[in-house]
Amino acid sequence: MISLTSPVETRAHGWPAGAKLAGLCLATPALFLVDGPAILAAVTLLVLALYALPGRVFLAAGLRRLRMLWPFLLVVIGWAALEGRPAEGASVALRMISAVALANLVTMTTRLSDMIAVVATLCRPLRRIGLQTRALEIAIALVIRMTPVLLERGAELGQAWRARSRRRPGWRIILPFALLAFDDAERVSEALKARGGLLPTKET
Repeated sequence: MISLTSPVETRAHGWPAGAKLAGLCLATPALFLVDGPAILAAVTLLVLALYALPGRVFLAAGLRRLRMLWPFLLVVIGWAALEGRPAEGASVALRMISAVALANLVTMTTRLSDMIAVVATLCRPLRRIGLQTRALEIAIALVIRMTPVLLERGAELGQAWRARSRRRPGWRIILPFALLAFDDAERVSEALKARGGLLPTKET
């Protein structure tokens, strides 16, 4: 199964998945309470420092997964500049970088099985009233995992197109993007079948 977990072991790998996800849920809205490019720049540097703590390999892997943001950042900053609000554009861009970087940091240090276990715990009340939640647990975990993968796939296709043509890729990369998504989905499906599929887990 496709995994974004970093092969570089860090202290955060041993932290409870629930605590990391809860921290992410609190930190992301908190970014919108912070105003001003200077403060947000300091927050972004702090997040990047967290990437640098485990070493160069971990930092490089994390930054590679953030490359998908640059087209969105260009649009945000460019639009704000045209509107005469460059400071506001910089704030939005810095919030975006920090939020995605924090989410990516959690993903890199948390196994998919641990994420599923957290979702299973949250869904326990639904199982008590007779609902089967295994499919929901898998779906939520896969959304967390696959969203950055698909964004990276799209960015790579865009770069490949620009390397071969001066025209904008636009709709032309939709078909290859869909084929890549279907290929990833097929591999994930095969991995799930090999691990028992969506059979309900036993209560502990």
